[in-house]
Amino acid sequence: MSKLLQDQQKTVFTSLKEQFGWKNAMQMPRIEKVVVAVGVGRMAKEKGKTELVADRLQKITGQKPIVRGAKKAIATYKTRIGDPVGYQVTLRGKRAQDFLNRLIHIALPRTKDFKGITTTAVDEMGNYTLGMKEHSVFPETADEELKDVFGLAVTVVTTAKNKDEAKQYLTHLGFPFKK
Repeated sequence: MSKLLQDQQKTVFTSLKEQFGWKNAMQMPRIEKVVVAVGVGRMAKEKGKTELVADRLQKITGQKPIVRGAKKAIATYKTRIGDPVGYQVTLRGKRAQDFLNRLIHIALPRTKDFKGITTTAVDEMGNYTLGMKEHSVFPETADEELKDVFGLAVTVVTTAKNKDEAKQYLTHLGFPFKK
């Protein structure tokens, strides 16, 4: 069985200090938070669908999601300011580590035709955003009906100073990047 995220975090400094010129362990990047977001889109108008999304997101993350309202009123989409357009969960500390362990070691390998995740999703500030088409790859929701499948976005916010530092840090933690 592969190492868990906490064990790999302990060896990051010794492995990468030469490459980035770190003199102190406090200079290495850390994971600040993990943000999981789901847009409800067309489901917002259907009765009971938004509660279903919130319930499944709560099962996946272990934390109650908050409703995200529309920032603008757009007549074409029939939305008004404050209408629910999605759900969001911000995970920190142990919950974030547990979620990332399940994402890396269980959910991503269960994805159909999985060959690795792309490194181009690391932004200039050192954050990584991953989009998933199906929430059903998580074992907490696998036994439920598959007619109401929705996608979600997972953003890992790190304290890395640049793109390269974030890529090396996440690779060392065990993120399955494409070769």
